[in-house]
Amino acid sequence: LDISQPAVSQHLRVLREARLVVAEARGTRVFYRVDLDGVAALRGYLDRLWPQALAASKDAVEEEEEPS
Repeated sequence: LDISQPAVSQHLRVLREARLVVAEARGTRVFYRVDLDGVAALRGYLDRLWPQALAASKDAVEEEEEPS
């Protein structure tokens, strides 16, 4: 990938702080894996948010279609 090591580290730090990945140090290396609990929590949030977002989008489209 055309991305610097510091940039990768910064992105992994953000994902770790968001509890979407777990870091495990093994010797001089750090291995990352998906945090299934964090991803499940994100999915739950998005599942609650999605119906509201769709309804708002539908309302906005219908308002634009109404004759002035």
